[in-house]
Amino acid sequence: MLNLRFQMVNEAFKKKPLDIAIPAALPSEYFGRKVFTRSKMQDYLSEEVFAEISDVMDNGAPLSHEVADAVAKGMVAWAISNGATHYTHWFQPLTEGTAEKHDAFIEWDGQGSVIEKFSGKLLVQQEPDASSFPSGGIRSTFEARGYSAWDPTSPVFIIDDTLIIPTIFISYSGESLDYKAPLLRALKAVSQAAADVCRYFDPNVKKVTSNLGWEQEYFLVDEGLYAARPDLLLTGRTLMGHESAKNQQMDDHYFGSIPERVASFMRDLEIHALELGIPCKTRHNEVAPNQFELAPIFEDTNLAVDHNMLLMSLMKRIARKHGFRALLHEKPFAGINGSGKHNNWSLSTDTGVLLHAPGKTPEQNLRFAVFIVETLMGVWRHNGLLKASIMSASNAHRLGANEAPPAIISSFLGRQLSDFLAHIEARDKEDLFRLDGKQEMKMDIPEIPELLIDNTDRNRTSPFAFTGTRFEFRAVGAEANCASAMIALNTAVAEALTDFKQRVDLRIKEIAPHYVNSGHSATFHAILDVLREDIKACKPIRFDGNGYSDEWKVEAARRGLDTESSCPRIFRHYLTPESIEMFERMGVMTRKELSARNEVKWDTYSKRIQIEARVLCDLSLNHIIPVATRYQSELLRNVESMRRVFADEEKTASLSARNIRLIEQIATSTAVIEQQVDTLVKRCETANAVENYAEKAECYHDSVAPMLEVIRKEIDRLESIVDDEYWPLPKYRELLFMR
Repeated sequence: MLNLRFQMVNEAFKKKPLDIAIPAALPSEYFGRKVFTRSKMQDYLSEEVFAEISDVMDNGAPLSHEVADAVAKGMVAWAISNGATHYTHWFQPLTEGTAEKHDAFIEWDGQGSVIEKFSGKLLVQQEPDASSFPSGGIRSTFEARGYSAWDPTSPVFIIDDTLIIPTIFISYSGESLDYKAPLLRALKAVSQAAADVCRYFDPNVKKVTSNLGWEQEYFLVDEGLYAARPDLLLTGRTLMGHESAKNQQMDDHYFGSIPERVASFMRDLEIHALELGIPCKTRHNEVAPNQFELAPIFEDTNLAVDHNMLLMSLMKRIARKHGFRALLHEKPFAGINGSGKHNNWSLSTDTGVLLHAPGKTPEQNLRFAVFIVETLMGVWRHNGLLKASIMSASNAHRLGANEAPPAIISSFLGRQLSDFLAHIEARDKEDLFRLDGKQEMKMDIPEIPELLIDNTDRNRTSPFAFTGTRFEFRAVGAEANCASAMIALNTAVAEALTDFKQRVDLRIKEIAPHYVNSGHSATFHAILDVLREDIKACKPIRFDGNGYSDEWKVEAARRGLDTESSCPRIFRHYLTPESIEMFERMGVMTRKELSARNEVKWDTYSKRIQIEARVLCDLSLNHIIPVATRYQSELLRNVESMRRVFADEEKTASLSARNIRLIEQIATSTAVIEQQVDTLVKRCETANAVENYAEKAECYHDSVAPMLEVIRKEIDRLESIVDDEYWPLPKYRELLFMR
């Protein structure tokens, strides 16, 4: 009888692509169909109410109860006309996921029946049980009150029969218990700081927007094979698995033809995403087999974060419809590429200027230099914090492996931009602010047109690389909430810009009384003086070489960059005096909120390693060792039969040599596994007895996590020698190539 693995493989082979109903309309015609967009607001709100809610969304004006009631009335009318019967406050707690509780649009009518009703009060706030979400001690069971509050800057939308209202989540005493609240504060801080600096160059700038374009990588595996792998089911990654003879070494999957079944899933996902206002732009095969990527058009960072959280939920749901499971773990398979979520970040003004793009005049290129350098200053000062913002138990497996950047934050600028900053620093008068644009490259093929070559190359080992008009934060993990990295980055840049302006203003006061016009204003020269100081100061963070090299690790330490690789210890950067001062000064988070979040991070890390240890112990003792022993018994019977058939002991030994060797190898490996599982259990007990969250996480990192790899090594050795028909778990070749 076939074991479960072979049954699942056979069923996977039979699966065909689903026929997806492709809308007859163009994507631009059904984009945002399920979103309460501004154009729909104009249809359902009076001109006065629309003007007031637009002022709230655009300028942060206070939201009155009267306006909230009027918006709620129009919103529910639109929602009901689109089939909605319920509503929910949708927020992003510190679980890395989202949360929602659905309520119906019904109230008593006073005559024993119900009517559809939705008020501004229900729109603006709800009261979830805050003690049931991670809070780091801010809330406890007997202090359960918490509030979700509507974020008007992120539009509501409909999924199935429910109106989804994006909200923040705070405690009864006002501390943030989510990602959105501090993100909104960080975006406000960077907008104010950047706008203040922009007004040196253009007094008309009132607001600066932080932009984000994420690139979501993911794996797809057949749902049946997934169900037959308890480690994937419970931890999101394979805790064992011998490398497939063919994986990604041929580079034939990257940008290859998308498999039919996967293409059907992608089409379905994109249609749903576009209806929900997610501007999907790019899809393709990634480097590893069964790995893919989806990327949208850039958006305001707050909306981009909401859309990414929504997309990850949508992806999992639609994948199951197509007989897949979407894996967002950063390293679901050993030996091949992991999955990241590159965060392409930039700043732009309300006057239409991209601040990380060069201009055409000396003043425009000075502004460009300022924003490049002050971004680097923020990253330099807080490189350890930025690493902490993207670190997790799962992302730790990916960093520094194959395509992922190393666990040392540095920034790649490219030769041309580096030369540009060097000219400014050296006070080189000749072509001080000249930056070449794209260059033409002529191919020696008549039919091929001239190519435009960018002024920077790409460095895929750089965690924070400049890519022409933006920075790409490549270290963010695939299943992470982008808000974590964006909170740290935008706050760090806000602090750097604030300090820059203070020093420039002081310098203007110093030189203005004695200033003799030499073609530029005193302000211009004050900016240039402070900029030169910062170009020199942030040099340690700039690195254009190979981030994987051992030499770089030594050099990075010499430069003063953080080179710690222990996930729990990296989290401590949130609680350094520099980090606390920055977050409090910029009004993003308090010391209490930071301490609470770190407690959650340490606790989450411990629990993830604990779960992996428990799953591995169960698989080792109840799946792997029994199967290996059963095969070993089969080999023993074969050897005994050989002895009965052949009287010549020497000939029997010769003919049975391979089987005897396998018997010995199985005995050795199973003994090691049993011994190491026993040690693992004892180490988990020791770690569990530690009360301090940070110390417990470090104990799990130092003594428990390494044991997982020791046990895995022996299991993978058994997989390579046990008869394929005996092996109970789907193998890498099946998980990675069944599509």
